Amino acid sequence: MINRLQKRFFPFLSNDVGIDLGTANTLVYMRGKGIVVSEPSVVAVNQKTGQVVAVGTAAKEMLGRTPGHLTAVRPLVEGVVSDFEATEEMLAYLLTRAQGVQKKMLGPRAVIGVPSGITNVEMRAVRDAAQNAGAREVHIVEEPIAAALGIRLPIREAVGSMIVDIGGGTTDIAVLSLGGIVRAKNLRIAGDKLNQDIISYVRSEFKILIGEKIAEAVKIAIGSVSEGTGHLEAVVRGRDLITGLPREVNITDSDIREAISQSIDTLIEAVREVLETTPPEILSDIMRSGIVLVGGGSQLRGLDALLSQWLKVPVLVADDPLTAVARGTGVILENLDLHRDVLIEHDEDYQ
Repeated sequence: MINRLQKRFFPFLSNDVGIDLGTANTLVYMRGKGIVVSEPSVVAVNQKTGQVVAVGTAAKEMLGRTPGHLTAVRPLVEGVVSDFEATEEMLAYLLTRAQGVQKKMLGPRAVIGVPSGITNVEMRAVRDAAQNAGAREVHIVEEPIAAALGIRLPIREAVGSMIVDIGGGTTDIAVLSLGGIVRAKNLRIAGDKLNQDIISYVRSEFKILIGEKIAEAVKIAIGSVSEGTGHLEAVVRGRDLITGLPREVNITDSDIREAISQSIDTLIEAVREVLETTPPEILSDIMRSGIVLVGGGSQLRGLDALLSQWLKVPVLVADDPLTAVARGTGVILENLDLHRDVLIEHDEDYQ
C-alpha cells in the first residue's frame, strides 16, 4: 500500500487526466485545464516498418486515401478495443500531447469512460492499453454515469434520471438513481451505423459507391429524422457502379431520413424497452425531468422531438453534448474518493 505521505505528494509528481475513449473521437480532460485534446480515434500505420505515422485528425484525413504500404485504422470498434497496439499508440500520443510542457515525473492518473455492459476481457484491454501508454493509475467508469456527472444530473440523490448517449459505435441507454445504474441497454446502433445506412442507400438508389467520410459529412450537413426541418440538399460524389466512372448526384434530407429510418426505429424501440422495465417511482421522476441526450448522435436534427413524440416523455439535448463524458471524468478526478463507488474497476493500491 502507498502511504499517506506519498499520496499527498502525487499531485505534484503526476497529472490527472480523464479520457473519453470513443469509437469516433477521443477526448482528454486534464485536471485544472479542462478538455485539452479532442481528436478522431484513427491511427495511420506504415506496414513496411510497423511504425505509426499519424494519429487523430491527420490520420483521419488519410482514410480511404492511403497507398499500399500505409493503413489508416480505427482501433476501437463499437466502443471496445479491436486493435490493441494501435490503441496503445494512440493513447500514448494523446497523453503526451495533453501533458505537453507540463509533463511530470510520474505517469498520469487516468479515469477512462467505457460503454456500459463492457466485458471483463474488454475492460482489461482498455486498462492494459492505458498502462502501456504510460498511465500510472487507471480507473474505469461506465460512460452513462460519466456523462450524467458531466452534465450535472442529480444521480446521487433518491431521484431517477435517464440519459441516452449516442456515440460513434454504440448507444448507451441508462436509468440512474442513487449513484448507480437501475436499468441499461447498450445498442450497436449509433453514428457509424447511420453512416453505413447512407452508403447502402446511395448505392442501392443512385448506383453510386461513396466512402464513409462522405457519408458522415452528408449526415451532418443535411441529416434529419423529421420533415419539419426544412428542405436540405447536398451534392454527393462517388464512383458509378455501372460505368465505373466518377459521378455526382444531389441527395436531399428526405433521402437521408429514408436511409436511416430503420436504425432510428430500432433506437426508439430500445429506449422504450428500457422505460418499460423501469420501476414506477423512477418513471414518474423521468416524466418530470425528461430524458437527456448526449453524444454526437444527439445532434441529429429532430431526434429529440421524435423521441418525445413516440415515448410521451420530455426529451432534451444536453449543452455541449459531445464533451459530456470527458467532463464527467473530470468531475470524478476532482474528488476521486467521493466518486470511487461509481467506478467499475480501479487500482486497489491507491485506495
